[in-house]
Amino acid sequence: MKILNIHGFRGSAENAAFGALTGLGHEVVSPGFDYDAVSADIVIEKLREIIRDEAPQYIVGTSYGGFFAALLSAETGIPAVLVNPCLMPFYHLPLLGYEGDIGAMISLFGGLAKADRGIVKCVIGGSDELIDTHSLETRFYGAENITVIPEGLHSGATLPLGEFFGEVINNFG
Repeated sequence: MKILNIHGFRGSAENAAFGALTGLGHEVVSPGFDYDAVSADIVIEKLREIIRDEAPQYIVGTSYGGFFAALLSAETGIPAVLVNPCLMPFYHLPLLGYEGDIGAMISLFGGLAKADRGIVKCVIGGSDELIDTHSLETRFYGAENITVIPEGLHSGATLPLGEFFGEVINNFG
């Protein structure tokens, strides 16, 4: 199955989600972004191009990548799996050293309202040390679409992603 994987802020295209997905035998399209150098509106356009060109069946996004995955799912109806999503990057990224313009992030945020909440699943580290607003995902997507790993941290490497992806993708597909 073809899956678009979107890494997080200062992360890598070959992140933990990439490893888990390829380990399950999926074809993974995983672009790399320097989010410090490229604004959110440019990133979303490049991701839209990838979706048009590659036609993925799922979108996976980690942290800031989860923001883009959620937006793209809302726009396209493609199911998404969010890993410790940062749905309010205009708040969190400046706290993590981002010095770019947050205006595009704020403009894009409203696009989440179009989400089909039944096609978005989240896995959240219950001990996430970076994102303290995960209650937003629970309220917005519903507790039935959220899996919390109590000892999990922000890094996807601390979560059982292979097991989670295998279960979620099999249930969607």
